[in-house]
Amino acid sequence: MKASVDKELCTGCELCVSSCPDIFEMDGDTAKAKFDIVPDGGEECVQQAAEDCPSSAIKVEE
Repeated sequence: MKASVDKELCTGCELCVSSCPDIFEMDGDTAKAKFDIVPDGGEECVQQAAEDCPSSAIKVEE
């Protein structure tokens, strides 16, 4: 699974960072994924973060 954050859509609310700190981090005013490939065990958290993102900035690819 791959996860990425669209910097054009990200509002910097940090919701993904607070819910999945092992996967997402802040890069200035926007969030970014720490890894190109989501580590084992992080899939559910990433899916939830994508669903909860208020700006739909998190993209998930299987």
